[in-house]
Amino acid sequence: MQLAGKKIVLAVTGSIAAYKTPHLVRLLVKAGAEVRVITTSAAEAFVSPLALATVSKHSVHSNVADGAAWNNHVEMGRWADAMLIAPCSANTLAKMANGLCDNLVCAVYLSAICPVFVAPAMDEDMWHHQSTVNNIQKIRSYGNHIIPVTHGELASGLIGEGRMAEPEDIVAHLNDFFEKKNDSPLKGIKALVTAGPTYERIDPVRFIGNFSTGKMGVAIAEALADKGAQVTLVLGPSHLQVFHANIKVVKVESAEQMYNACMEAFPQSQISVLSAAVADYRPAEMAPEKIKKQGNTLDIELVKNKDILATLGGLKQAGQLLVGFALETNDELNHALGKMKAKNADMIVLNSLKDTGAGFGHDTNKVTLLDSTGDKKDLPLQSKQKVAEVIVKHILKLRNAEKTI
Repeated sequence: MQLAGKKIVLAVTGSIAAYKTPHLVRLLVKAGAEVRVITTSAAEAFVSPLALATVSKHSVHSNVADGAAWNNHVEMGRWADAMLIAPCSANTLAKMANGLCDNLVCAVYLSAICPVFVAPAMDEDMWHHQSTVNNIQKIRSYGNHIIPVTHGELASGLIGEGRMAEPEDIVAHLNDFFEKKNDSPLKGIKALVTAGPTYERIDPVRFIGNFSTGKMGVAIAEALADKGAQVTLVLGPSHLQVFHANIKVVKVESAEQMYNACMEAFPQSQISVLSAAVADYRPAEMAPEKIKKQGNTLDIELVKNKDILATLGGLKQAGQLLVGFALETNDELNHALGKMKAKNADMIVLNSLKDTGAGFGHDTNKVTLLDSTGDKKDLPLQSKQKVAEVIVKHILKLRNAEKTI
């Protein structure tokens, strides 16, 4: 475990999920971490400070001062290798987003010079409220790490998103962070990733597009960045926000814009992963004004867009690794293998629209990895983050194989 010897400040706030924190502390201690617990006064209605003190083997503090004694929040913020706020209520989240400091948890958070991990917990309507969405984006932009909420039964009795991640998953998240921190095999490597759809304008208000959200490509960009790569992410129209020190986002709309951005970044990139769902065709001309409804039919002449994967495959030099995606609906394997050969790609990630829970719009994906060595790897349905990690591991394997040739 990478947590052995790590110093963790666990901040517990006012959520029913606080009842899980003694188990969380026990898991952290079992992994070899030294844990100091602080709470808000609201948290003590859900979990006993005595229970937390017993499992952590240290006193639990909830006030900046206890009588004549001062609990040095600056020292705590500097002592820790990581600060974990679990559960993080909507109230504490709002305070973190806006720099409010009216309790010990907020004081330690604002004093922390270590990585901060946040495990939100609240009811579904609160979780999806625009103010919460904005607050999550804000604290992520400050460099904090968000441990995703899960879907399940909530305190209100509703079934939905907002549950705090289970203690085992939180510990695994922290362990993965420290493992990645110690493992940067792509440090100094430049990567290009494309993600999302492209919109090909018909007139000022209409376009040709598809249902891609960019989730898979963003997950790959983040996985490469976590391994130390400096990533240029060319992102088509998407609601996704990306906050990573190693990722530069270039936003585009059309296939032509994506092509130009790729042509600029590709010569410097040792790894290129083209996961964007680029429109194959665009209107020959965009109408300058909104097309009015008239007649029973409308004819639009379409012309072919430039093939980004094929173009980069033709330009690829020794030391450059090129990965493409294939979304197929029939004869999937043969079409994907043909695409890899025709476009001079080193690897193809095959998606089938026949797989439930995979493809556009989902948080999960089920893919097959094919590479030019003849290797074939079928992945089960899992989160796109997990799929991205396996894709990056396969890229590393191919790079290492190239070095031995």
